[in-house]
Amino acid sequence: MFVTRMRDTAFKRSLKKVPLSTVVKMDSAMGSFTLHKNSAKPAVFLAGGIGITPFSSIVRQADHDRAAHKLYLFYSNRRPEETCFIEVLQNLEKTNPKFSFIATMTDVPRSQKTWNGETGRINRDMLSKYLDDLRGPIYYIAGPPAMVGGMRKMLVESDVDEDDIRTDEFAGY
Repeated sequence: MFVTRMRDTAFKRSLKKVPLSTVVKMDSAMGSFTLHKNSAKPAVFLAGGIGITPFSSIVRQADHDRAAHKLYLFYSNRRPEETCFIEVLQNLEKTNPKFSFIATMTDVPRSQKTWNGETGRINRDMLSKYLDDLRGPIYYIAGPPAMVGGMRKMLVESDVDEDDIRTDEFAGY
């Protein structure tokens, strides 16, 4: 699946004009941003905006495989109407007892939809509300560079071992 947030850039304007069913050539996904093997360690995913893309795949695959890992997905967006995959992830939480989905919105007053979930940016207090101990899980962070850097800094300041933090920056969105 190819996922992008449509912005007013030359590439996105060109992409928008491509007819559905057009054959394209792409390189395969690369890297090692995958679920760790030790299922005794929970996985905590921290996503900002379109940074949800790899996590959506990871949690769906873990569900399909019936992975033994406890999974927590914290997903920050401005407003519910801009939130990719929210219904799929909410439904997955209902069907998979090992998966907890925590969505948070940072600009609810400008939303056209009602929001009763978490608000504000992901922070130490929010994580502590859902996690027994911040030290122990493997953390995966994906989103805009400033968000990724801020999350990494917050985790390190919370005594999370840097070896337990994996990141992927989504620049240009």
